[in-house]
Amino acid sequence: MKTVKFSINRICVVISALLAFLFASVAVFLYLLTDNAAAVYAILFLAVLVYGGMFSFIAIVRKKLTAFSDMLCRQLDGMMQGNAANLEFAEEESLFYKISHRLSRLYGIMCENRQSIAREREDLQELISDVSHQVKTPIANLKMIETTLLERDIPEQKQKEFLSAMGGQLDKLDFLMQTLIKTSRLETGIISLEKKKQPIYDTLASALGGILLNAEKKNIKVLVHCPESIEVTHDKKWTSEALFNILDNAVKYTPGGGEIRVKAEKWEMYLKIDISDNGKGIPEKHHAEIFKRFYRESEVHDIDGIGIGLYLTREIITMQGGYVKVTSSSQRGATFSVFLPAD
Repeated sequence: MKTVKFSINRICVVISALLAFLFASVAVFLYLLTDNAAAVYAILFLAVLVYGGMFSFIAIVRKKLTAFSDMLCRQLDGMMQGNAANLEFAEEESLFYKISHRLSRLYGIMCENRQSIAREREDLQELISDVSHQVKTPIANLKMIETTLLERDIPEQKQKEFLSAMGGQLDKLDFLMQTLIKTSRLETGIISLEKKKQPIYDTLASALGGILLNAEKKNIKVLVHCPESIEVTHDKKWTSEALFNILDNAVKYTPGGGEIRVKAEKWEMYLKIDISDNGKGIPEKHHAEIFKRFYRESEVHDIDGIGIGLYLTREIITMQGGYVKVTSSSQRGATFSVFLPAD
C-alpha cells in the first residue's frame, strides 16, 4: 500500500478548502432559511476575517520558522567549521530558544570531547616518544655487548660481567613492556579485582620485596611498622602492585643513605598506609598532576620511568573504594597515604 505524504502547504490548502466549503454551506443554508442577504454578507465577512487571521498567523509562523531554520543552518555550519562565534540564540524562553540553547550545549560537549581526544592523542604521542627513547638505550647497549662478545676474545670473568649487564638491560626492557601491558589492561577494563578479607602485612611484604635490593644498593634504610593482626578486604595482587609503585618511586628519588618509613594503622572507617621518604620532595603545585597518566616532572627525565606508576596506583586503589593523597614540599621529602575501606 502506497503511503501518501502530506506537506504543510498541501495541508493548508485542504484546510482552506474545507473552511471555504463550510462557510459557503452555512451562507446558503442561512439564505434559504431566512431569505435575508444581510445574513449571507455577515457570514462572508466573518469568513474574510477568519481567512485573514489564519493567513496572517501562518505568515508569521512561516517567517519565524524560516528565520529559525536559517539560524539553525548557520549554527550547524559553525559547529562543523569549529567556529563558536557563529552560535546564536533566539528570543529567551521561547521554544526556539530552548532548541538553540541545547544545541549550544551540544556544541560545548563536542568541543570538550574533541579537546579530550586531542589531549589523549598528545599523551599517547609523548608515551610513544618516551618509550621509544628509553627502549633505544637498552637495545643499543645489548647490540654493543653482543658485538663485543662475538668479535673479541674476552676473559671469562669479563664475559660474566657483560652477560650480567645484558641481564640488566633485558630487565629494563621487560619493565617497559610490563608497564605498557598493565596500563592497557587497566584502560580496557580487563583488570578484575578479587577482594577478600586478609592481612595487609602479607600484601605489604610482597610490595617491599620488589624494592629491597635497589634500596640496599643505594644504602637506603627501610623501616616498617605494620601489625600482623590488621586485616582488610582487598585484592592482594593489585594492592601490592599499587604499593610497590609508591615504594619504587621513593627508592628512585631518595638519595643514597636516605630513609623510607612505612606505617600501617587501622582507623574506624579506613586502613591507612603511610609511605614516607626524605628525598627531593614534590612541589605543592604538582600534587594533583603526579597522578595523571604519563606525567613526569621535567627535572626527573634522567631517571628511568614513563609516568605510569602513580596513575596505576590511584586507579587500583580507587577501584577498591579507597583513595590516595600526598603530603610534600620541595626538598623536604614526601608522604603518600593510601586509604582502603576498613569494612
